Amino acid sequence: MCLAIPGKITSIAGDDSLTRVGKIDFGGVLKEASLAYVPEAVVGDYVIVHVGFALSRVDEEEAQKVFEYLREMEDLADLESSHSSAGASGRPNPASP
Repeated sequence: MCLAIPGKITSIAGDDSLTRVGKIDFGGVLKEASLAYVPEAVVGDYVIVHVGFALSRVDEEEAQKVFEYLREMEDLADLESSHSSAGASGRPNPASP
């Protein structure tokens, strides 16, 4: 499965539209991504990034929705893993890692 994640552009380097890169903030994790597909992007914009390439701009409200969905998915995964490590009594199974 492929997943593209929104992030906020905090800085841009390069003048050529094909070689411009941006430093993207993914909720505190900073990564560089090519901005070749979004030449209109500026510092402060949110972009959808997949495998190191910003694919499109997205408004902040949509980006926040995605962040909320990702948090919910993490909460569900945490809930499922804690539930699967519980014994029949609902208490954690000490033999489970």
